[in-house]
Amino acid sequence: MQLGAFSVSLAVKDLAASRAFYEQLGFTMFHGNGTNWAMLRNGDIVIGLFQGMFEKNTLTFNPGWDQHAQPVQPFTDVRELQRTLKERGVALGATADESTTGPAFIMVMDPDGNPILIDQHV
Repeated sequence: MQLGAFSVSLAVKDLAASRAFYEQLGFTMFHGNGTNWAMLRNGDIVIGLFQGMFEKNTLTFNPGWDQHAQPVQPFTDVRELQRTLKERGVALGATADESTTGPAFIMVMDPDGNPILIDQHV
């Protein structure tokens, strides 16, 4: 099962303060609106800062993207991942409409309640 690019999505209280902190650690912003979300990179390490968008820190996978948010082919579509997870008995908190194509997302929780977002942008 190929989940795509990986990042950690952090639920932050103050985007500007969090961004400044991570920039001190060598991260640079490469995507986002700078108001309530920002994606930062340090080499191949990607973190997302989200103010008021996520309740908890979230593990994020992006099918169809590499670590530089560039499209890859082939990739496993999020709907196929959804079907596989359902077959394996994994409970889904959010599901994708299987009659659609393109961008969609699903959400699962690990046994400790950590959210895992599988968010396809292509």
